[in-house]
Amino acid sequence: MNRRVHISQRFRLRTVCLAFAVIAGVWGVTATGAAKSKGKSHQKLDRFLAGLSVDAGDVRVIVTAAKGRKHDVGQTLARKQRQINAEHTSIDAFSVTMPADALEELASDPAVAHVSVDAPIRSFAAVDEVGTLSTNMLLPTLALPYSGYTGNGVGVAVLDSGIVNNVEVPVAAFYDLTSSDKPAKPFDKFGHGTHVAGMIKDDQGWSDARYRSIAPNARLIGLRVLGDDGSGYTSTVIRGIDFAIANKARLGIDVLNLSLGHPIYEPAATDPLVQAVERAVAAGIVVVVSAGNEGTNRTTGQVGYAGITSPGNAPSAITVGAVDTRNTVTRLDDQVPSFSSRGPTWYDAYAKPDLVAPGRRIVSFMAKKSVLYNRYPSYRVDVATRTYMTLSGTSMSSAVTSGVVALMIEASRSSNSARVALPPNAIKAILQHTAVSIAGVDELTQGAGSLNAAGAIELTRRIDPTRPEGTWWLTSNVSPFTQLPNGERLPWGLRILWGEHALSGDALYVKERAWGNAVIWGNAVIWGNAVIWGNAVVWGNAVIWGNAVVWGNTVLGYSAEGAPIYGDAVDWSSVNSDAVIWGNLSDVVQASSETSEQQFSPVF
Repeated sequence: MNRRVHISQRFRLRTVCLAFAVIAGVWGVTATGAAKSKGKSHQKLDRFLAGLSVDAGDVRVIVTAAKGRKHDVGQTLARKQRQINAEHTSIDAFSVTMPADALEELASDPAVAHVSVDAPIRSFAAVDEVGTLSTNMLLPTLALPYSGYTGNGVGVAVLDSGIVNNVEVPVAAFYDLTSSDKPAKPFDKFGHGTHVAGMIKDDQGWSDARYRSIAPNARLIGLRVLGDDGSGYTSTVIRGIDFAIANKARLGIDVLNLSLGHPIYEPAATDPLVQAVERAVAAGIVVVVSAGNEGTNRTTGQVGYAGITSPGNAPSAITVGAVDTRNTVTRLDDQVPSFSSRGPTWYDAYAKPDLVAPGRRIVSFMAKKSVLYNRYPSYRVDVATRTYMTLSGTSMSSAVTSGVVALMIEASRSSNSARVALPPNAIKAILQHTAVSIAGVDELTQGAGSLNAAGAIELTRRIDPTRPEGTWWLTSNVSPFTQLPNGERLPWGLRILWGEHALSGDALYVKERAWGNAVIWGNAVIWGNAVIWGNAVVWGNAVIWGNAVVWGNTVLGYSAEGAPIYGDAVDWSSVNSDAVIWGNLSDVVQASSETSEQQFSPVF
């Protein structure tokens, strides 16, 4: 058996400095007052909490227990009379409201592995400048009318602001996890979740043909984790992920869509939201996540890098950036919009996003009484008595990808008599392998390339997931290109970004251990005769915020004093990451769950 596996390693980057004078002060996140003197226990606190003033009052945190010590942590919190807001079974953690001056004592407890801020989290949709909205070219661009699959029997759980109770977006099950874990009547006062859900599934008997969904016969499971203003807390999203894992079989959940996120304040290995996502993938659920809408400096409008948000830094998640199809079928004029977050990820320098998908001026169903519908009337697209709205953002990109994943799972189950679907890692690898490269765009911007739904489905249906490990699981030959309805041939990128390597050739055509649920994407695995390491890589010659950092050359960056920084000499402890990427998190120190409309309004 001839196994042509090409492994290209650009260079290894163990530690990266991404905060420099050129970006100091942009969207600054600063703690209130002077930080308490740091001791060894501060190694257990994330970046925000380590710099928090001891007189900051009550703060919402997520306390992760050391292995086998969850019971001990629970007893300590009870003895100290801390307010436990939730218990997170998948990651052995508790969400707690407690005084900031007690964080040092908590972190010094050997039963505690890590303490993270229970950060405010928000949806990733943005209104965009008004453009031509006459036709949504989404389906022809993806060549989906010719795939033959509709997502039949596949369950997609949308963790968002809810889904409107309407016949046009049928919901199989709905739970409002902001209040309880009991079934509820679907609703969505903000509108974001409805727009996302409408791209994945709608009732095509009601919908306008131009704006039809990706997987009309999929099953929608609505898990409301965001409030009426499209914002919420990390702990509620984790609760939603826990719920999905626990009820995977009962509700038939195959895919999670997370069109939301928050700033990255710690490495992926200790980020509780990332770890919850990893547990979901290990349970056999495909998790699709928005990359974030932090691709530009909001003050200068300059396009920059390192804007990936959590949980987009989850190694095993499918992290999706946006592509602008420019309302045409051809791929030759596609562009990555400036708002789409670029890699690398903070702390770990992971090469994200994994791919990009349509996310600019996407038309979908909208709830008439929602905040978004009433706040932005110029973005309404009313067709007869049906209500649609156009939104832009990586929220839309992840929803499109989730719909395509539903089609892939249906195609996979139909390829074998056991009705077994490919595991999440294999789904992710196929999406990358069949993606179409956008000319002139670096990998930190487009990942492996632009979503090629028809190609991904075609390759999926030719793989038999029941074949033994180590054997060729491609059942028939496949041509590595896709034909668009306009006659255009799209060559597949044939790349898989695995850790610090780019795999090419036929690495995907053999059933390897790497594609199973037991392996975290990017971790060290034996791949044929090659060992794949899991360290991060940064690709190409991308420039960070103008000319502060150039990747691909010897200089990795410049310190705040203007001195060049080289390779492993950089340590994250010397990086002022608080001054980068996001807005102020002062609301975190308030015990109240109220959040300001200004802080969480859609990004313009």
